[in-house]
Amino acid sequence: MIISALQQERARYQPKLPKSLKGAVKLVEGAKTQSVADQEEILKLFPNTYGMPLITFEEASEAQDHAAVNVGVILSGGQAPGGHNVISGIFDGIKKLNPASKLYGFLGGPGGLVDHKYIEITAEYLDGFRNTGGFDIIGSGRTKLEEEAQFDKGLEILKKLDIKALVIIGGDDSNTNACVLAEYYAARNAGVQVIGCPKTIDGDLKNEVIETSFGFDTATKVYSELIGNIERDANSAKKYWHFIKLMGRSASHIGLECALQTQPNICLISEEIAEKNQTLEEIVDYMAGIVAKRAANGETFGVALIPEGLIEFVPEMKKLIAELNDILAEGSASEAEFKAIADEAARRGYVAGKLSKESSKVFTSLPAGIANQLTLDRDPHGNVQVSLIETEKLLGEMVKKRLSAMKKAGAFKGKFGTQYHFFGYEGRCAAPSNFDADYCYSLGYTASVLIGAGKTGYMSSVRNLTAPAEEWIAGGVPVTMMMNMERRHGHLKPVIQKALVKLDAAPFRYFAANRDEWAVKTSFIYPGPIQYFGPSSVCDQPTKTLQLEQQ
Repeated sequence: MIISALQQERARYQPKLPKSLKGAVKLVEGAKTQSVADQEEILKLFPNTYGMPLITFEEASEAQDHAAVNVGVILSGGQAPGGHNVISGIFDGIKKLNPASKLYGFLGGPGGLVDHKYIEITAEYLDGFRNTGGFDIIGSGRTKLEEEAQFDKGLEILKKLDIKALVIIGGDDSNTNACVLAEYYAARNAGVQVIGCPKTIDGDLKNEVIETSFGFDTATKVYSELIGNIERDANSAKKYWHFIKLMGRSASHIGLECALQTQPNICLISEEIAEKNQTLEEIVDYMAGIVAKRAANGETFGVALIPEGLIEFVPEMKKLIAELNDILAEGSASEAEFKAIADEAARRGYVAGKLSKESSKVFTSLPAGIANQLTLDRDPHGNVQVSLIETEKLLGEMVKKRLSAMKKAGAFKGKFGTQYHFFGYEGRCAAPSNFDADYCYSLGYTASVLIGAGKTGYMSSVRNLTAPAEEWIAGGVPVTMMMNMERRHGHLKPVIQKALVKLDAAPFRYFAANRDEWAVKTSFIYPGPIQYFGPSSVCDQPTKTLQLEQQ
């Protein structure tokens, strides 16, 4: 197989480990934990895995003997840079416990466990994937492990392969499912440990002991390179406003980090819009105002960053979407009547007539293409597929309309041309940065130590991430500690609490203090591509978010 020169070099890279993991390891237990909310309800649901202590690893004077252990691993959900290094860390860690240990990978995500599809991951096979991006080593999937029949089916293959521990690498939902599985197997004395690893480029799986999810560092650096390239083009051509939608359905961490790295003219933060109860009209006024100010200075170009989940954070749009979900619910009379109308304009008129007065006003103010997307694109549950809405085009067209009115009133002089982009999949499978290569390897290695200690219901944790890797603090966090009860599909369920952008935290405060200057001046920063070789100040820097949080 032919591989690139960079792949050859990355294959030789040896990820750095915290000092505590390099030799013999001892576990130090901290205080007992409780869930972030709904303590009584979570305790009832997780009597065997609730209230466990935080764990920190320290250097030990002598190593313990460990029996060989067979371990299974699952990649769950969307891809994130560094997943292969998590698996590398698990493999090397369990081989250090006992060279006879084996690692099995379940194919295609959690569904591979249920359907008994797996491979043994050998040293020879794994070597082709170290320090590479993607999840192609075993594939991923979005099957949810929620039903006892799935747990029992999975247990069959775990018993057959004599697997004593299962590592689930995923985001908040996947780790919630891992915790449910850990509780189920513990309650039945099944003899299977379950450990989670924090993955998501969205950055919304974090707290005081999970400082960041893996993949966020690499993905935001890839997006920031692309944004910087576009900023350079905008500053060169001086004739376009670039509206860039970025991944981040539930939180704006990606947008904020990219703004900190590139200093665009506009960056919308969904959490701030929700906090201020801003209307779509107010958002458009804000953006049009910046365009007009720059035009008055002779700069008819700029860059605006928009999180993909923005629409759901605008109160009036959230209300509109809820009403549309009811009106066009599968099997309803109005859905049948709607589908019987052939003409798109007539369809929009029909929907507008069914909405409340406030929502009808919002709906009819939207560009026709966006209004059509809201009525036509449904998910399997009959809900609007918000991620498919071209929010960048919605805002661009509405700003253009507002500027046209301002021009007639003499409040805007200049031209307004737009270019639209969506950066999402470009960042999910990039070769991991040195930071993510090291962090992921440490997370996997930490998982192996938790397995060797007989722990279950824990998430692998590596902290102190702005320090050199040798000074990172490895350990384990009970997954129940991160949980609360949330309504999902009409039912209250235990889930890991999503971490939204905190408006009182240092990263947002720094952004808010500087954005007015970035808006009017051309203060672009061009980060360039990820650097793997060279001085540590260039190659090993964590995200701006982490640096500001821990300064």
